[in-house]
Amino acid sequence: MTSKSPEEEHPSVTLFRQYLRIRTVQPKPDYGAAVAFFEGRARQLGLGCQKVEVAPGYVVTVLTWPGTNPALSSILLNSHTDVVPVFKEHWSHDPFEAFKDSEGYIYARGAQDMKCVSIQYLEAVRRLKVEGHRFPRTIHMTFVPDEEVGGHQGMELFVQRPEFHALRAGFALDEGIANPTDAFTVFYSERSPWCCSQTPT
Repeated sequence: MTSKSPEEEHPSVTLFRQYLRIRTVQPKPDYGAAVAFFEGRARQLGLGCQKVEVAPGYVVTVLTWPGTNPALSSILLNSHTDVVPVFKEHWSHDPFEAFKDSEGYIYARGAQDMKCVSIQYLEAVRRLKVEGHRFPRTIHMTFVPDEEVGGHQGMELFVQRPEFHALRAGFALDEGIANPTDAFTVFYSERSPWCCSQTPT
């Protein structure tokens, strides 16, 4: 991985580092700054933007790229905005500086879990739009709060709301696992709940 000077840094990397500097760290995440960040991206990319407050102070941001056939179910690209707490004594760099070293490695809380995925969604859509692509299915990108502490004030409430059902999602992608190579590992129903009851013999 080669290092680039700031003026040569790819815009998606610059955007990634900006997002990493937003302190959406539990237990007091700055969700307002994250929502404003995605509102700005929606304007920049010409996407629809809907903010759904599922609980006081907990907003799900939905960016939408309409498809050419609204009768089809949509594609949902989900990511969460909050990150787990930090213990700065264990960090070699400020976890909210988004420091990039001479080899191009970026040090920040949330870099893998999962702010990188949010930026990958945005960059993929940006490139596809620049190249003039249009797709039959509508693509929604959802940015949800509260995932790191159970999602009870985030996706759990969102899926019960009419705004979620109006998305008509037929296929969804969410977070996965970081890979140091160029391979993409896909998991199907990774966290499907399984319940059982046993009768004593």
